[in-house]
Amino acid sequence: MRVTAKDVAERAGVAASTVSRALNSPGRINEQTRQRILDAARDLGYSTAPRTFDRKGLVALLVPDITNPFYFDIIRSTQEQLRAAGFMQLLIDTGESGRTEAEIISQLQGVVDGVILSATRLDAVALAAAAAELPLTVINRQQEEIPGVLIDIRIGLTQAVDHLKALGHATIAFISGPPESWQNRWRWKEFEEQVAGQSLTPVLVGPYAPTRAGGAAAADALLMTDATACVAFNDLLAIGVLQRLRQRGVRVPDDLSVVGCDDIFGADFSAPPLTTIAGDTEQAGRLAASRLIATLNGEAPRKGTTLIPTHLLVRESTGPVHTHAAVR
Repeated sequence: MRVTAKDVAERAGVAASTVSRALNSPGRINEQTRQRILDAARDLGYSTAPRTFDRKGLVALLVPDITNPFYFDIIRSTQEQLRAAGFMQLLIDTGESGRTEAEIISQLQGVVDGVILSATRLDAVALAAAAAELPLTVINRQQEEIPGVLIDIRIGLTQAVDHLKALGHATIAFISGPPESWQNRWRWKEFEEQVAGQSLTPVLVGPYAPTRAGGAAAADALLMTDATACVAFNDLLAIGVLQRLRQRGVRVPDDLSVVGCDDIFGADFSAPPLTTIAGDTEQAGRLAASRLIATLNGEAPRKGTTLIPTHLLVRESTGPVHTHAAVR
């Protein structure tokens, strides 16, 4: 059985990220801890030699759902950036599963030069272990020691909350996406803080699959709350909400206002056109690919997360609170 950095971490009683630092940045770790890691690696037969690249010219891009239009611009921009640097892109759909993602990354070792993880569903331990095994960058995830690019929801969310408050909404729901998603948990935290900070009432609805079908189920639950507006984890959920509300005779925005996130292809010609929080996904893909390419070309990995700002696009799915109640 192949020995991994995670195995070494378990033997030494440390995190996988600590193993990575011990082997790649020894000056950043206590010498006693480093020696314990080296002893564990030797006992398990794990190579502590500096990582070298037998270049294969192939980089994998992993996405949770290849049918989600949010990833279209990321797929194209990473591919263009990689091609310009002499790499071919291998696109893999992980099916919204952290377990599947971890298995695929393990299978990719020795097959690709590096990996770009977009909206990874790995937990912190599994992500650190993957980074210890393969050069990688992440999109829409923030974790110490791992190069990443994050579409920063905060500015756009502030604008969305201000917009809804100005329209008279006092109770606003957040329609939660997949529980495995770090980004979903982060968006809810920021939403809750900003809504409460405006002396408004935040309501959590979900979690739901980040799909139109998930949005249909979320709409039914939303109508059981006192919310007059909602912000969805992503646009697919929001579009599913719009479709279900129309089926139930609930008028948008007269009875409920709906805000999405991501400004995917199709958001502007949903019925009604969707108000949404937008960021530059093409730039996110280019930056993530560029940071990985720099590592593969021998540069020291630049740790930390690059933030891409967002803004609110106001369309026709949001409007003022009306005095009459919605059909519920």
